[in-house]
Amino acid sequence: MQVSFACTEQTLRSRTSEDRLCPTRPSGGQNGGNMGQMKQRTPPLGTKNPNQVLPIISNILRESTGKSTGMKYRNLGKSGLRVSCLGLGTWVTFGSQISDEVAENIMTVAYENGVNLFDTAEVYAAGRAEKTLGNILKKKEWRRSSYVVTTKIYWGGQAETERGLSRKHIIEEIVRAMTFVINQGLAMYWGTSRWGAMEIMEAYSVARQFNLIPPVCEQAEYHLFQREKVETQLPELYHKIGVGSMTWSPLACGLITGKYADTIPEKSRASFKGYHWLKEKAVSDEGKKQHIKVKDLHPIAERLHCTVTQLAIAWCLRSEGVSSVLLGVSNCDQLIENLGSIQVLSQITPPIVGEIDQILGNKPNIKKDSRA
Repeated sequence: MQVSFACTEQTLRSRTSEDRLCPTRPSGGQNGGNMGQMKQRTPPLGTKNPNQVLPIISNILRESTGKSTGMKYRNLGKSGLRVSCLGLGTWVTFGSQISDEVAENIMTVAYENGVNLFDTAEVYAAGRAEKTLGNILKKKEWRRSSYVVTTKIYWGGQAETERGLSRKHIIEEIVRAMTFVINQGLAMYWGTSRWGAMEIMEAYSVARQFNLIPPVCEQAEYHLFQREKVETQLPELYHKIGVGSMTWSPLACGLITGKYADTIPEKSRASFKGYHWLKEKAVSDEGKKQHIKVKDLHPIAERLHCTVTQLAIAWCLRSEGVSSVLLGVSNCDQLIENLGSIQVLSQITPPIVGEIDQILGNKPNIKKDSRA
C-alpha cells in the first residue's frame, strides 16, 4: 500500500538548507509543508530500573501484529488507514547520525514490536535517509501491504527545478496535484505538514468545490513545551473535516530526556553541525526553566513506574485526534524504552494530566464554541 502527504514550506525559503532541516520556532500558524488508573505495578516495556508534500508508501518474512507488545492502532484522521500509534522517524538519524546496519536493526525491532509507520523526507540527509530506508525495506522483504512509509516533497535539490512544488518538481496546484498522484495509483491518501489551520481548511474547501481529494492528516510538532496547535486548532479540524494529527518531536529534540540539563554531550544532536539552534536553546534561560520542569516530572513518572521519556510520549498519545507519534531514536535501547510508553498510556488519567499541567504552566486556552 502507498499513501502520500504533501507539504510546502513557503516561510523557510530564505533560510539555509541546514536551518530548513531544523526549524527553530513553533509551527503553529506558520505556513508549512504539503504534507481508569491502572493498579498494575509491572514495569512497562523498556523501563529502566524495575511546508512539504508527504507521500506515504507502504513486506515480511515474519509478520508482527504488535499484540505481544500491546501496540495500539488508530485510523489516520477519519480515513480507513490504520497506523501504529507510535511511528519511526528518520530525521537526523538515517543516512547521517547512525550506520545503515544500526538503522536496519532499529527498523527490525520497531517492526517486530508492531510499528507499521515509517517517516522520512527527500531532504533528510540530502536524500540519503530515503535511500537507506528504501534499501532496508527491499532487503527485509516484508509484505508490501503490512507497513506504511511517509515522505515529504519540497526540497529536492539545489537547482531551481528541483525544489518547491512547481509543475516541474511535482505540480503547481497542490490539491489537484495530490488528486492526480492518487488517481495514478501512486498513493492512496495525502496530508499536510506544518500547515496552518486556515490553509488546511482552504485545501479542504478547494477539494470539495472541484470534486478533488482532500487531505486526511496534518503533521505537526507536539511535546510538553509545544502544545497550542495540536490542542486548540487540530481537534476542531478533526471533528469538522476529519483531518487527524501525526506528531513529531515528542521529546523536544532530546531536551525532555534531561541529557542537556548540565552539558552538551558529545555525539548528541545538539553537538552536530547545523544544530547550533538546539544547543543555544538548551543553554538558554528558557531551556534552563524547561530542564527544571522536566525534573519536577520525575515523581509522577516514579509513581507510574516509568521513565520521564515514556511519560512524555504517553502524554502526547493521549491527545484527541493524534493518530500517531513519530519517534526519533539512534539505537535499539532508546526504541525499546520509547515503545514502553504504550503501557503507560492508560495511566495518563485526568488527575495525572492535571498534575502535569500544573508543573508545565502552559496549558492552552481552548475557546469553547459559542453555539454549544
